[in-house]
Amino acid sequence: MMNTKILKAHLSAVIILAGSVFGQLVNSQTITKSGTTAGQFLKIGVDARGSAMGNAFTAMAGDVSSMFWNPAGLAELTTIESMFANHNWLAGITFNYLGLALPIRGVGVFGFAITNLSVPEDKVRTVIDPEGTGEYWSAQDLAVNVTFARKLTDRFSIGGNLKYIQQNIWHSKASSYAADLGALFVTPWNIRLGASLTNYGSDMQLSGRDQKLSVDPDLTNQGNVEFVNALYETDAYPLPLLFRVGLSGELLKTESFRLTFGIDALHPNDNTEAVNAGLEFAVGEMFFLRGGHANLFREDAEEGLTLGGGMHYRIWGTQTMLKIDYSYTDFGRLKNVQRISMGIVM
Repeated sequence: MMNTKILKAHLSAVIILAGSVFGQLVNSQTITKSGTTAGQFLKIGVDARGSAMGNAFTAMAGDVSSMFWNPAGLAELTTIESMFANHNWLAGITFNYLGLALPIRGVGVFGFAITNLSVPEDKVRTVIDPEGTGEYWSAQDLAVNVTFARKLTDRFSIGGNLKYIQQNIWHSKASSYAADLGALFVTPWNIRLGASLTNYGSDMQLSGRDQKLSVDPDLTNQGNVEFVNALYETDAYPLPLLFRVGLSGELLKTESFRLTFGIDALHPNDNTEAVNAGLEFAVGEMFFLRGGHANLFREDAEEGLTLGGGMHYRIWGTQTMLKIDYSYTDFGRLKNVQRISMGIVM
């Protein structure tokens, strides 16, 4: 009888344990850490060329936008180059980018860039004044960075950014300093390997007069201090740290045509891992067609299919090259984003 009771107890424990494990498997969820970092604008692709290739640009070399994707790629530049990009981001938000690269023979390549994201003004609404108080609020994000890149050998380059980051919401702001590091290596088989670590810096915490208020510390008693100044204390949030590893190379290369591929693997601190992939087809290094896909293997991602093209035109009678690029990115339920960037190579 005792053995029967012990057997029943063991069977009950096994059934309970199996049910618990099965329930955990059925209800398991992937923790993405989405929405746990500040400075989300630092993740937006700055140019039309890289964006059209599905953001697979870590191992691509040689234009101003390399300051964003992988600063080591800037070391490939041999002439002064500038780039400006302006486009409407999601929900009517405006994105601007200005970059400048200056190579110095025997030293390396210096770069400077400004990134700005701005939200249009809107009415300040309260419970008492739902139609507006007569004031208007706005929000802006700003990043200013300086870059240095250098070729250590004919096949290996390194680069880095130092940047100041600021976010403003009406009368409150948060700021931080951060650094980016990158490396680029060309293998003997002419396949490029790139790696970059971006946005390594201090946490951001909002402060300002919007968080100041007056409160009664003791509502139950009369005759005490009726109001005292108080301050809402916000949490500090880390920057969107991102580690990229990429491959790129030529699938086809002749005097008239070039077909280049790019593949990036991403490891962010605020989402799951993903893969970006893209292609660039060049005709005479003058006309370009591009396509790709961002966020492969990432669940619930809106950014996906990318397309684009470009043209490089040498201004008659000069050595100056004008570069115009366009990209289209499908954002699913958020519709799409179209980018135009213009560059000048001297």
